[in-house]
Amino acid sequence: MDLKKRVEKEVGSRAPEEVFELVVDNSRSSDGEIVGLSDEYKELEFLSMVNVGLTSLAKLPSLLKLRKLDISDNVISGGLKTLSEKCPNLTYLVLSGNDIKEPNAVEALKNLKSLKRLDLFNCDVTSKDDYRENVFELLPQLTFLDGFDQDDNEDEEEDDGEVPGVGDDDDDDLSDDDVSDDEVSDGEEEVGLSYLMKDGIQDEEDDDDYVEEEEEEDVDGVDAAVAQGEKRKRDPVDEGDDDDEDDD
Repeated sequence: MDLKKRVEKEVGSRAPEEVFELVVDNSRSSDGEIVGLSDEYKELEFLSMVNVGLTSLAKLPSLLKLRKLDISDNVISGGLKTLSEKCPNLTYLVLSGNDIKEPNAVEALKNLKSLKRLDLFNCDVTSKDDYRENVFELLPQLTFLDGFDQDDNEDEEEDDGEVPGVGDDDDDDLSDDDVSDDEVSDGEEEVGLSYLMKDGIQDEEDDDDYVEEEEEEDVDGVDAAVAQGEKRKRDPVDEGDDDDEDDD
């Protein structure tokens, strides 16, 4: 899809100043220029134009609130000075997969004082000797280059390159502390009820066991009484037998 039409489709019925993030990846710029955007997108914080055939950033509008720009997999080889002029508050820039061949090509980014993260994956420049040392020297404001700092510590603050606060869903970030007291009370009541029911069932089982034991004891008592009765009945006979033996 044409880049301009794609922008119109993604924006829809919103006014330009109501757009905070815009993703137009895999659309197509017929002349290699940025089209469909203007200075009216003054609230834009995140812009992604991956694989749209860009060769130049000359027509990039002024986006003073833009914090992250992803223009990876294009054909950009220079002209990066435009970024410091049009997007002075950039903190994250993704240039991966472009025609950046020499470290000096990124020197134009030194005026981006807020730039903390820069990605140059799959650019020819990454194969140069002392590539990382040279880029960090040219851009002292950088904290992370290709996801690692100067001491090779990985950048763990960014999740898939997303800008913190942009597109966050508050419902997804609920912690245990955010759970209401009513929800906790309901949970405790349910657990308590389950426990009591379980306890009641156990008591019934225990009572059944007790009844069975009493029945067994009663049976044993009857047997004992019967046995004792039989003994009493036999005693006189036994005594008679003894007397007969004495007479003999």
